[in-house]
Amino acid sequence: MLNDRKRKILQIIIEDYIETAEPVGSRTIARKHNLGLSPATIRNEMSDLELLGYLEQPHTSAGRVPSAQAYRLYVDSMKEEPGVLTENDIALINSWYKERIRNIDDIFKSTAKILSRMTQNVSLVLANRKPTARFKYLKFLPLNENQAIMCIVTDDGAMDNGLIDIPAGMSASELEYLSGKMSNLLEGRKLTEITGDLLQEVYSAVSEDEVMLASLKKAIGNIAAKNSEQKVFLGGTKQLLNQPECQDVGRVKNLLGILEEEKVVKDILDAGDNSGLKVTIGSENKFTGIKDCSMVQATYRLNGQIVGTMAVLGPTRMEYRKVIAVMNYLHKYLETILKEPQ
Repeated sequence: MLNDRKRKILQIIIEDYIETAEPVGSRTIARKHNLGLSPATIRNEMSDLELLGYLEQPHTSAGRVPSAQAYRLYVDSMKEEPGVLTENDIALINSWYKERIRNIDDIFKSTAKILSRMTQNVSLVLANRKPTARFKYLKFLPLNENQAIMCIVTDDGAMDNGLIDIPAGMSASELEYLSGKMSNLLEGRKLTEITGDLLQEVYSAVSEDEVMLASLKKAIGNIAAKNSEQKVFLGGTKQLLNQPECQDVGRVKNLLGILEEEKVVKDILDAGDNSGLKVTIGSENKFTGIKDCSMVQATYRLNGQIVGTMAVLGPTRMEYRKVIAVMNYLHKYLETILKEPQ
């Protein structure tokens, strides 16, 4: 059982170690913090904390470092005292999004980058592409006399393209006329609703070329499938090299190898039915490659559906209070900018 004095000393050790990455000794605590306790008394309390499993002693140091058990207690206590962002932090986040967002993918790319920048750790964002994205218009860009690039824009600002076959000799003005007619007939439909039969019905109203129709069916089908897939965005992988815990080249190489495997990252971030913010520390992580790391993860929903998951991955010595404050703010911010108009 921890009394108030032990809790206070443990909190000081955790926060000093997070800040310095150096083992913390009793003399340092007595000198830096006005506890009204002698180094000997603090040392006795630290010995008790070590016996209780909250502190560990590196072989080469007289100081102590927090255990995973200590970090868990520390994180759980933040429910009563969550971290708060400064006005400068909030202004930075707001301006970051305003300057960079042009479409739905920009939102997730920007989230990965600002998350890693604010927390100085690796960020991972898993975006569930909206199956409700609706067709807005399409354009054909002539490539040569037999092919054109088809660009489709959806109502969320996303743009996708595909290569299609066109009848030999079809002019740019004919392609423009065809794209205008098809756009008018398909506008407002979900991409998942644009089936082969519907496309044939729409296309037949303006043209009779079977080769181009077959090519259109394939290209639009590929775009619709792509828009229903999950997409992974990473930020700050270079931040790993700045962490004292990651000076071991082999350790960094293994972790980077995991982050390069998109399927593994998706599995790590798989939200399931969970929502809200979750912190996993050390061995609480089920994947072997990150068992000496901590991950702060949040799943966000709109209208009851999971839109995506964002996470910060770093050493167990991460600045949890700042990370959680950033995650909470981004969670609310994303809910606002991703909210569909009623």
